[in-house]
Amino acid sequence: MVRAQPSLEFIPPALNPFVLRGTQLLLPVLLRSQTAITHIQAENTEVLVDLYRAFGAGKTRFIMAFRHPSPDDPFCMAYLLHRLVPQVARQQQISLPRPIHAHFLYDRGIPLWAGAHVSWLFSNLGGIPIHRGKVDRLGLRTARNLFVNGSFPMAVAPEGATNGHGEIVSPLEPGIAQLGFWGVEDLLKAGRAEQVFIVPIGIKYSYVQPAWQPIEKLLSELEADSGLKQGGGKEKIASMDEALLYQRLYRLGEHLLSLMEEFYTRFYRQTLPISVNAIATDTVSVENTSGLKRSSSERDFAARLQALMDAALQVAEQYFHFQPQGSTIERCRRLEQAGWDWIYREDIKQVEALSPVERGLADRIAQEANLRMWHMRLVENFVAVTGKYVREKPTIERFAETTLLMWETIARIKGSSTVRRPRLGKQSVQMTVGEPISVSDRWQTYQTSRRSAKQAITDLTRDLQTALEQTI
Repeated sequence: MVRAQPSLEFIPPALNPFVLRGTQLLLPVLLRSQTAITHIQAENTEVLVDLYRAFGAGKTRFIMAFRHPSPDDPFCMAYLLHRLVPQVARQQQISLPRPIHAHFLYDRGIPLWAGAHVSWLFSNLGGIPIHRGKVDRLGLRTARNLFVNGSFPMAVAPEGATNGHGEIVSPLEPGIAQLGFWGVEDLLKAGRAEQVFIVPIGIKYSYVQPAWQPIEKLLSELEADSGLKQGGGKEKIASMDEALLYQRLYRLGEHLLSLMEEFYTRFYRQTLPISVNAIATDTVSVENTSGLKRSSSERDFAARLQALMDAALQVAEQYFHFQPQGSTIERCRRLEQAGWDWIYREDIKQVEALSPVERGLADRIAQEANLRMWHMRLVENFVAVTGKYVREKPTIERFAETTLLMWETIARIKGSSTVRRPRLGKQSVQMTVGEPISVSDRWQTYQTSRRSAKQAITDLTRDLQTALEQTI
């Protein structure tokens, strides 16, 4: 039951060295208990060693822009900074200031579903909460100050949220580029000579052992949940059976898509460009055991999915009296903030001061806002889905990523309160530190005019996107 609450308070960063040290010591335990990760390695770690050394000498300020395909990414970044960077520094006989850490930005909504202990932990680790769907002046001002004056560099996931795809980088949000230019501006005003950089960091997960059997088992469960007759039987799925597994995976996706098209057409009067009763069962043809053949139905899948996401967002936008504007991700952020504004009310200072009738009405608004946000949450799961991700490269990782996205969707439709994804097998992680991108070198263009500043932010964001894609 969702109830009206006072507005969300800002959680100020309050770095506690004892909490930080305790987290560093517990990191191996956390990796074993909270993730399926067994091994993490990194390429070009010496780049970060050089930057941390220059940072300690007062020569640089930098932001680590890391890929965000999985909820486990923060553990990977912690391991990189707390274990791998010191290890490489010792190998190079370089002395770095301790502790090696970073302030980081996180979505203000995370403590709402992860729990109050997470807000306490993030604050004590120097995290800065940011509202994703509005101009969060206090959060941005805090981040700007810490970037220029803090004892550590910054770490930010410029994609803004996980997309569930190890080999697709979502469009980056421009805020990280803007933060970089603000840093240059503030340093110049203070008469300081530090150079500002943004460092792209790739994160890629691989299964230690092929997880075909766990995928097949999970797929069977999803088929049963969605009312689809299972197509794989009880035989074991081996790597050579990828074409059969893909047929089932695509068949499930097609089935879910058709069910949701019928749902939005029938109950929300949305217009969608296909027959709502066309639930395909065998639309993917299998070329052979080592190749996947694209069908005419598959060519329409991406267009149908985009139309469905648009319809789901419009259901929520109509309720909040919004016009569809911006990209899918921007529309999701806007709806999220609108829902929060109606649940966490600026005009309510103390819930206890409301009369029973006022509280009942406020709760009703909060419940309805939460219901409309449900449509947006469904769309969030599919912002990076193309309909051809697995077929183009049928690796175990892509199979697993797509199956897990379907699991999240079905779990949300079922109303499950489970937030932890199933583990399909042990994973290793390859991190790649890219070449630093100088923000200072772009300052002259940025400061010329407002139009030039906007273009400089666009160009820097584009170059960072390219750099992150090159780490895959």
